[in-house]
Amino acid sequence: MTTITADAGIVAPLAEAPSLPAALHMGAVRLRVRDAARSIAFYTGTVGLTLLGRTAEGIVRLGAGDEVVVELEEAPEARPRPRGTTGLFHVAILVPDRPSLAVVLNRLIAQGVRIGASDHLVSEALYFDDPDGNGIEIYRDRPADEWNWDGRTVEMATYPLDLRGLLADLPATATVGTPMPAGTRVGHVHLQVGEIARARHFYVDLLGFELTTDRYPGALFVSAGHYHHHLGLNIWQSRGGGPAPAGSVGLVHFEVVLPDATAVEALRARILAAGESVVPVEGGFAIADPWGTRLHVLSRV
Repeated sequence: MTTITADAGIVAPLAEAPSLPAALHMGAVRLRVRDAARSIAFYTGTVGLTLLGRTAEGIVRLGAGDEVVVELEEAPEARPRPRGTTGLFHVAILVPDRPSLAVVLNRLIAQGVRIGASDHLVSEALYFDDPDGNGIEIYRDRPADEWNWDGRTVEMATYPLDLRGLLADLPATATVGTPMPAGTRVGHVHLQVGEIARARHFYVDLLGFELTTDRYPGALFVSAGHYHHHLGLNIWQSRGGGPAPAGSVGLVHFEVVLPDATAVEALRARILAAGESVVPVEGGFAIADPWGTRLHVLSRV
């Protein structure tokens, strides 16, 4: 574990960072959009989520089963996030199995959505953007016993995905309107940051995520509980960048869900002891990374 100076030079070791609980998982991701009706139509009709309702504050909730996956905050005057700023690279929605991913692919093809598709060895993934330019990944994991680890480093790659082979797993009863099934959730969040060393200091040394690979140039992947990654952090389009202007479309915050209130309080205490500040929110607290990207650390218990 390392500390960094103001010029990001690595200078000295810190005390051993605690690990986050293995039962950690990602919660809902809140996005600021310009037109809620347009985005609801997209996230239900194209992504396949179900409209779960609105909060008293007007936040739209979409998900699968009773799991909230995406929240929408409407801001008609919001401006696009400038290129080169930090924030969301993509929100990654994890479906429970390969046939569920085939249903999504079938729908995207039927609607003429422009997509990317990759085999990452640990997973198979589809990529596209929402109407405001927010990046979306929909993926399925390969079984964990098929992931290859070199010590604490997981083997990942970016190979072309066999789309014909994926469509061969399309259920005979599936239609273009088949929604995402119960068990669908946010699997990981991929962020654009301004500097890799500072991102590692914040997410690994301070928060306690474990580094799972740094073998992609310009990126880190971190997790809890030996998952391949709960967070991706890259500088591919944002090296040296800062946050977007306040009120821009894009990420408002994302949730990191810990198993109980005790774990939340332990993490809060460590952060405060390190001289960082947090803000209370229902069920836990909020903290911002060095670029103002906000995460809510919560417990549902």
